[in-house]
Amino acid sequence: MIDMKRYSVGIDLGTSNTVLAYAQAGSQQIRVFEIEQLVSPGEVAARPLLPSVRYQTADGELSAADLQLPWSAANAAAGNASNASNAVPPVVVGRLARLLGAQVPGRLVASAKSWLSNASVDRVAPILPWGAPDDVRKISPLDASASYLAHVRAAWNQQFPKAPLEQQDVVLTVPASFDEGARALTVEAARLAGLPSLRLLEEPQAAFYDWLFRHRETLADELAATRLVLICDVGGGTTDLTLIEVGLTDDGEPRLARVGVGNHLMLGGDNMDLALAHRVEARLLDGAARAGGSGTGAQAPQRLSAASLSQLIERCRVAKEQLLGAQAPESAPVTLLGAGSKLIGGARTAQLTRDEVEKIIVDGFFPRVAAHERPGRARGAIVEFGLPYATDAAVTRHIAAFLARFAGPSRKALGAASSTPDEGAAAALPVPDTLLLNGGVFRADALSRRLADTLGGWRGAPLKVLHNDNPDVAVARGAVAYMLARAGFAPKIGGGSPRSYFLLLDDTPAGQHDAEPEAAPAQRGICLLPRGADEGHEILIADRTFALRLGHPVRFHLVSSSADTAYQPGELVDLAGGDFVRLPPIATIVQPRDGHRARETAVRIATSLTELGTLDVHCIELDDPSQRWLLEFQLRRDDAQVHLPVDGAPQRHPALDRAIELIDRCFGARAHNVDSKEIKRLRAQLEHLLGPRDSWNSALLRELFGALWERARRRRRSADHERLWLNLAGYCVRPGFGYPLDEWRVEQLWTLFDDGIQYVTDSQVWSEWWTLWRRAAGGLGEDAQLRVLDAMDYLQKAAQSRHKLPFDVAKTGFADRVRLSASLERIPAERKIELGESVLTRLKKPAENHQSWWAVGRIGARQPFYGSAHSVVPPGVAAQWLDAILALDWKKVDPAAFAAVQIARMTGDRSRDLSDELRASVVRRLEAASAPRAWIMMVSEVVALDNADEGRVFGESLPVGLKLISG
Repeated sequence: MIDMKRYSVGIDLGTSNTVLAYAQAGSQQIRVFEIEQLVSPGEVAARPLLPSVRYQTADGELSAADLQLPWSAANAAAGNASNASNAVPPVVVGRLARLLGAQVPGRLVASAKSWLSNASVDRVAPILPWGAPDDVRKISPLDASASYLAHVRAAWNQQFPKAPLEQQDVVLTVPASFDEGARALTVEAARLAGLPSLRLLEEPQAAFYDWLFRHRETLADELAATRLVLICDVGGGTTDLTLIEVGLTDDGEPRLARVGVGNHLMLGGDNMDLALAHRVEARLLDGAARAGGSGTGAQAPQRLSAASLSQLIERCRVAKEQLLGAQAPESAPVTLLGAGSKLIGGARTAQLTRDEVEKIIVDGFFPRVAAHERPGRARGAIVEFGLPYATDAAVTRHIAAFLARFAGPSRKALGAASSTPDEGAAAALPVPDTLLLNGGVFRADALSRRLADTLGGWRGAPLKVLHNDNPDVAVARGAVAYMLARAGFAPKIGGGSPRSYFLLLDDTPAGQHDAEPEAAPAQRGICLLPRGADEGHEILIADRTFALRLGHPVRFHLVSSSADTAYQPGELVDLAGGDFVRLPPIATIVQPRDGHRARETAVRIATSLTELGTLDVHCIELDDPSQRWLLEFQLRRDDAQVHLPVDGAPQRHPALDRAIELIDRCFGARAHNVDSKEIKRLRAQLEHLLGPRDSWNSALLRELFGALWERARRRRRSADHERLWLNLAGYCVRPGFGYPLDEWRVEQLWTLFDDGIQYVTDSQVWSEWWTLWRRAAGGLGEDAQLRVLDAMDYLQKAAQSRHKLPFDVAKTGFADRVRLSASLERIPAERKIELGESVLTRLKKPAENHQSWWAVGRIGARQPFYGSAHSVVPPGVAAQWLDAILALDWKKVDPAAFAAVQIARMTGDRSRDLSDELRASVVRRLEAASAPRAWIMMVSEVVALDNADEGRVFGESLPVGLKLISG
């Protein structure tokens, strides 16, 4: 018989290590689970830490006997539980994987957690190990994360067969700064690993729960002089910052409330290892250059490959832990094993000294800075491997910026203790009086001392440092302590919601709605969650009923207030005055369930504040309470911090209704007596009403797209109708992503692709057809983009053969098809190579349009505009294309210079970047051509595109106010 929920379990899925802790039901003893894993070929041992790494073995490298785990035989029939991808040859997870990865380059999957939060790549595509050779089998960050959890689950179930892990109370920790996408992927990784039901908890909170639990008997004394705690959790991949206010209850016991959480900061132990690897790499290369002889004319060696650098990082990590640990030696050797490389033929060794490691790590990542200093944009050794690491490595500067961001709540928490007699005290940075450090890097006393001393210098007095006896396991233990706290057996971080939240009511009179209302917000709101409401407690507003629109774009606007007014759930509030803050709205499509065809349904609302800082709003169908729709408001996003008056929201364009009337006159259901001239004048009329077309912002464009989409069926009334509709619809949906609900809009638009165009003999209609899909391409998935590409390939082959089509293929717009092809960034690299070679072949013809060079630059770009960085054309191929561009006369071929910039652009990722020499040659040509300084910087250092250059990459201007984010 299986016992159900006998244990509370906490899992820390860390960047460096995965840890599991547990407590038996009815017990308050928290234990760390010893995870069985391979520690050498054929040898299994139990360890408290499972390194979060995978080694992708080569064929025949290890035998089946070398990889036997206690549960291997039991899982042979059901699929390897320690390998979520169930791939062959097998993989190694844990300590042996780390050992092998330090010996063989290019086969170690590491930092999967960092990749899971990297939106600039496809996180469910097989992209790891990043930069590995083609013969190494790849895996996605999602599957890699799932494999660590699956290994832990298998190890647990082996030891506790009557209490399977999937049937226990499981808490999985995540960085406090993880966005909703990264959290959702973490939950999906757990599901793939066989853990379908669990809670999420922020890691800094978990670390504090661990400390609270261990000091629960003496907590009042321990925190008697504490008013504000800074939790600084520096792990392998992230730096997480959290502020906890400490107050007193009426009976003198501490009352704890989270008042601040830092933004996502990809900065941690991985960056430190990488900085050391760059130092060692320079020495190894210098030694190789000297060994090659300076008088032979031998060329200086280039940088290590991405695979070799990955191996070197593992070696430097070991050296770092030795040199920063207790009783550290004066120096430690770092050896890079040879792999037949021309760069370093055999093993090479360089020494790292304790002094230089302290200088690089302590001074580089925890420098003594003034309280007013803020993170800069200096680029250094931490930019690597395609991960969007922080541009400033100084953790102390990021902490100063974080404390400044939460200066108000901090001063309130610190009270009189924050005031100083100095002039300008109101502007002084409020520094917490207590510090809790967590993360493996703080096992180095030098780092702990430096951070405490720096904060103490800002404060003008030493901080109380809470002792963390084992930072490697504190988060997992704290997750269990959190479960015990929920059951009343330990102190809980709470304090309830610091604000009251209100849903703006739509008081717009009937008949004034359009497809996606953007009207000025109403001045009344209904209280969803009152100030002080406990986390995790659902509040049902039972006495009010709402109409929920189904199957169409809708927005839900939220307002908050920090006032002490005792609002009641469901209370109607006048928002015309008072301390109300507008939060980012939710834009969504609420899909009907179970065959619903109605456009609206009556619902009640239930709300709850989660431990992750989100407000969950459930719409519960009145007639069938089992039907629930979840709306999740992100209360801690950057734009949620901006205080705006309720009436300061973007206003609906005053001439929009008249513009829609003009669109309806041409494309509406009623057949107006509209001649060809009036159709052709529509664009000019819209610009007369709304202003120049390039001034239309994203909100206005999407409103116009909604009006056009509702009338799409009438686009075929004439060739003029079809041409104009395609032009306007594409212009209004560009670039196909970046604005709320664009994914839904392009999904609707995609349903027209199979229909094609009506007027196939009109070359201008063909041109607008391809332009529409180029503009919308960013919203199309890989499968859709491949279908577009296949359709164009069919036309191209038809043009080259005698195959008869019912229209002249020459009128289908080859130049427009080339521009569209170049915009399909989600297709595989192999297809991009075919495209690029095809365009280059055609460009050899004297009469070919020089604008096709823009396409070559876009296809070979090092930094995609919207696609995943893993699918770029390989550097070797891109270098050949660049040679062709360098051979051109740039004065005669206008697009050539910017095409060269795209292909030679520096990303900081050596698996994508071209050689230093080739980029230097591009810089010289750009300087000779008097190119913009911004272009030269893009080739010589890692910089972001400005608005004008984003437009050049896209092929035309972007909507006003739409700023694209790229890695």
